[in-house]
Amino acid sequence: MSSQSPHGGVEGSAIDYVAVERSPRFVELKKKHRSVVFPLAVLFIVWYFVYVLLSSFAPDFMAQEVFGHITIGLLLGLGQFVTTFAITMGYVAFANRTLDPISSEIRADLESQEAR
Repeated sequence: MSSQSPHGGVEGSAIDYVAVERSPRFVELKKKHRSVVFPLAVLFIVWYFVYVLLSSFAPDFMAQEVFGHITIGLLLGLGQFVTTFAITMGYVAFANRTLDPISSEIRADLESQEAR
């Protein structure tokens, strides 16, 4: 029976997961992931807090009617939902196009090493 090593792998396994994590392909994968995720997260958090701050400190501005009883606050609030869906769809497209091929290569390499 195999036992777990301190690094999460199985003792006696030929795969050095720490080396895989440090490999150029894995480092590239993390870099590409972070280059999109961090800026999008910061952008969305700023956008969210601008909305909250406007709601708190500029109620007259948020209450201005754009047409009928539709206010700037309502449009900006709905914009939060639209932005969330747009970011999600954009990230999924980016991941499918850019991240998934790299992670598939890494996975295939690990599976072939494990099969040996």
